[in-house]
Amino acid sequence: MGTVTNINRAQFSIGDIVQHKLFDYRGVIYDVDPKFQASEEWYELVARSRPPKNKPWYHVLVHGTGKTTYVAEQNLEAASDKGPITHPLVDHFFKPFDKDHYVLKRNSN
Repeated sequence: MGTVTNINRAQFSIGDIVQHKLFDYRGVIYDVDPKFQASEEWYELVARSRPPKNKPWYHVLVHGTGKTTYVAEQNLEAASDKGPITHPLVDHFFKPFDKDHYVLKRNSN
């Protein structure tokens, strides 16, 4: 018989407003990877706390900047400030802010 695989269930979803636990910035999630998808070189250089690669990682638009980040789930928490995010790409990915989160735009090709 086949082996049972460990399904990684993401704690956060696209459009959620989150806070980085270590670097104290807010942002909105615009994509989720069920496990680490960047290069080994990036991990060695950037992921200094060595978060697990087999847990979800998130692509985040950082509030008040033009920056994006790639963050391990263990370094994020739900933001206490659920207000809108200021970022040049918010309108590219999302519909207008809805109460405490964003809704992803659906591209029609």
